Amino acid sequence: MSSYDKTLMTLVNTLIHAGRAYKGAADALTADFELSHASAWPVLMISRLGDGVRPGVVADAVGIEPPSLVRIIDQLVAAELVLRKDDPSDRRAKTLSLTAEGKRVAERLEKALAPFRRELFKDIPQADVEATVRVLLRLDQVLAERNAS
Repeated sequence: MSSYDKTLMTLVNTLIHAGRAYKGAADALTADFELSHASAWPVLMISRLGDGVRPGVVADAVGIEPPSLVRIIDQLVAAELVLRKDDPSDRRAKTLSLTAEGKRVAERLEKALAPFRRELFKDIPQADVEATVRVLLRLDQVLAERNAS
């Protein structure tokens, strides 16, 4: 195995491990918001993606399959954090939006996550973080293109 292949293998393994570790650490922050770990992420993603987003887009952003999101959305609707409406452009489809309370919860979650992320990256130069973002965005694009074909 070449040196570059070993580097790529280490990168992929580290990416998977770091992603899981980050999600686990970030999930611990949601305990203060009276939300399950599973329901906090959809609230955040609906906030980030904007009102009127389709459930499949939210599921993709959270990293779960759309059928797995249905029960969570049902709970968030019952908790009056999310509104589920018919998509005006396609009545078979639904859209998701946050209620006023859902927006307040999302804002509190973002305020809790910002210092958490800053603490994690405090010893990494901003230029390195920006380079990593460029590489990961490109990787995401390559994988999306590959999966589309």
